[in-house]
Amino acid sequence: MPTIDINSDLGESFGAWTMGDDSAMLDIVSSANVACGFHAGDPAGILKTLKAAAERGVAIGAHVGYRDLAGFGRRNMDPSSEELIGDVIYQIGALQGLAKAAGTRVTYVKPHGALYNTIAIDARQGKDVIDAILAVDPSLVLMALAGSPLVAQARTAGLTVVAEAFADRAYTPEGNLVSRREKGSVLHDPDLIATRMVRMVREGVIDAIDGTFTKVDAQSICVHGDSPGAVAMAKRLREVFEQSGLSIRAFSGIA
Repeated sequence: MPTIDINSDLGESFGAWTMGDDSAMLDIVSSANVACGFHAGDPAGILKTLKAAAERGVAIGAHVGYRDLAGFGRRNMDPSSEELIGDVIYQIGALQGLAKAAGTRVTYVKPHGALYNTIAIDARQGKDVIDAILAVDPSLVLMALAGSPLVAQARTAGLTVVAEAFADRAYTPEGNLVSRREKGSVLHDPDLIATRMVRMVREGVIDAIDGTFTKVDAQSICVHGDSPGAVAMAKRLREVFEQSGLSIRAFSGIA
C-alpha cells in the first residue's frame, strides 16, 4: 500500500495569543513541525504540544526559523553564517530538551517561513542550516521543498532529506510555490486540496496555477496549522487518502 506523511506547523501559540488548534491537528497528522521559540511559540506552550504529540505517537520535527517573533518568521533576513548556524543549533537543542521532558524526541528539522524559502535557493544559508544540523545530530532528517536545489545540496553533505509538497499552496508551472503576495496563492477548498494531493502521490504531478501540471516528487505533505479551516482541510485530506487506499505514516521513527 502506498504511504505518505502528513505534517503541520504546530506549537506556534505565544502566551495569551493562540495560533491554530494543535490538539485537533495532532489527531490527524503523522508528523508535527514544532516551533522552537524564534518565530513563534513559548516554552510552556511548546511543551504542551510536545506532550500531546507524544500521546498520539506523532513524529516531532524542529521548526527552526529566523529570530523574528514580530514578523512570524516571514521576513527575509541575511544573518552571518556564524549567527545563523548558532541560531539553528540553539533552536534544535531547545526543542530536544523539551521533547525529552515530554517523553518523545526530535527526529527531523523543517525550516520555517522565510528561512525555508531562502535556503531552497540560497546555497550559503542552505549550507549554514546543513552545517548546524550536522553539528547537532547527523541522523536528523532535513525536510526541504521538493525540487529545490537544497535537496541535492543536503544529500551531498550527508543528510537524509525528505522532499515536501504543500497541500494548501498554489504552484507555478515550474514547480515553485506561488508567492503569498499573489492572488490565489493559498487554497481553501478541502475537496480540491485532497484531489490534488491524491494525484500528486499517485502520479507525481500537481495542478499548477495556470491549469497545467507540474512534476512534484514529495514524500511528505504539509497543511499549514495557521491557515483558515486548517483542521477541516487536514481531516478531509486524510479521509480521501484512506478512501483511495493510501496509508498515512511518519517518514521518521519516534522510538
